[in-house]
Amino acid sequence: MNQDIDLDIAALRQWIGRTELARDVITPRLVDELNATLDVDAGHAQGGSLAPLATHWCLAPPAARASLIGPDGHPARGGFLPPVPLPRRMWAGGSLRFHDRLRVGDIIERTSRIADVTMKEGSTGRLCFVAVDHAFHSPRGLAIEERQDIVYRDIQVAAATKTPPPAPLPTPQWRRAMRADPVLLFRYSALTFNGHRIHYDRAYVTQIEAYHGLIVHGPLQATLLIDFAAHVRGSAPKHFNFRGVQPLFDFMNFALCASETQNGLDVWVQTDEGVKTMDAQAIW
Repeated sequence: MNQDIDLDIAALRQWIGRTELARDVITPRLVDELNATLDVDAGHAQGGSLAPLATHWCLAPPAARASLIGPDGHPARGGFLPPVPLPRRMWAGGSLRFHDRLRVGDIIERTSRIADVTMKEGSTGRLCFVAVDHAFHSPRGLAIEERQDIVYRDIQVAAATKTPPPAPLPTPQWRRAMRADPVLLFRYSALTFNGHRIHYDRAYVTQIEAYHGLIVHGPLQATLLIDFAAHVRGSAPKHFNFRGVQPLFDFMNFALCASETQNGLDVWVQTDEGVKTMDAQAIW
């Protein structure tokens, strides 16, 4: 952990309230490629047909010029997001409220606002959390409200002691076996114009950020869980909350799991070793 990095939380909190407006269009090609990435046989997308539930994460990504990319593959820090100097950046979780389904051909307007910037001390060092609120509007009005939680952290030093085995997870009522691989990660990075090197550059992610392998995107795991929940219940949820628990690596077999609750479904991602990597709730 690098405690020499100056983290001026008061200066970073000056970003609270900053807004950004972006627009994009949901094209048949985008929907076809997202369905193909998710291994969904939905036929060729037609104008007016429903888009996959998490299509909004593929819309209007930051398109920084190559000369303005930082060493981690993200746009250089500053601009809309505060310039947090900690080296690791991850999508920690978030929440979604669905008001209307997006459709092929929709022109989407996204309004984003920095809602909060906070710092905590964790067992692995300092953590800086940036909360961003997004509102997605289609020609029919408000379609999706989102809270996005981003966490910045120090490089973690591996513990000398042996990691204890994970606590047993509940037996799910529904389960779908899957496997992460570099092609899945590459295709999702391309769909979302995500240059973060932890998803495709094995030398960088293992040697610089000290992870065990390529990391499966948090939004990709959440996308798989939303789609799985809708498949189990036969309809799209109205609310979806998710939280990253542990990294999911590209060499791992894993499963999408679901169990019924009073208001909907508890859904989660777990590896074949019994480690939960994402926890979520889908509510109807």
